[in-house]
Amino acid sequence: MEFILAQKEHLEEMCRITAEAKAQLRRLGLDQWQKGYPSREIWEEDIRNQMAWLAVEEGKVLGVFAFQTTPDVSYGEIDGKWLTDGAYASMHRVCVSEESKGKGVAGKMFAQGFAMAEKLGFGSVRIDTHPGNMPMQRALGKAGFLPCGTIHLKGGSEDGDARVAFERVL
Repeated sequence: MEFILAQKEHLEEMCRITAEAKAQLRRLGLDQWQKGYPSREIWEEDIRNQMAWLAVEEGKVLGVFAFQTTPDVSYGEIDGKWLTDGAYASMHRVCVSEESKGKGVAGKMFAQGFAMAEKLGFGSVRIDTHPGNMPMQRALGKAGFLPCGTIHLKGGSEDGDARVAFERVL
């Protein structure tokens, strides 16, 4: 598996994988990603900002994630405590294609995010998910993330929604 920066020509596949993830969340009875986020426009912005990454094998996109190196506005206040106080990278919009689920793709994407963050000198990686998204919480635990508390999203269609915040010290 290799990791490449997403380009405009990958957008349709990214949106297809995101739609699959939204459908899975809906089947789980969760409101996460059911209010228009993440949208095509968000992925377009991620591509422009060189934040969208793809997990690719034999030319096939298995998963997608955003890798952010600037502070996340939603992480400024937490009901709980982050593991670190310094600079951090964060991962967002982590999705695996339906046909690639259960094959370790998410774990490899997290490992790639950790390697990218370390290379850039960050001491940790942060991420968040819906309190009811147990599949993602299990994947985060397997990858070494620890729960730190609850944050509330700031901005966008999910503004104010509660999320469980996680951090992995590198």
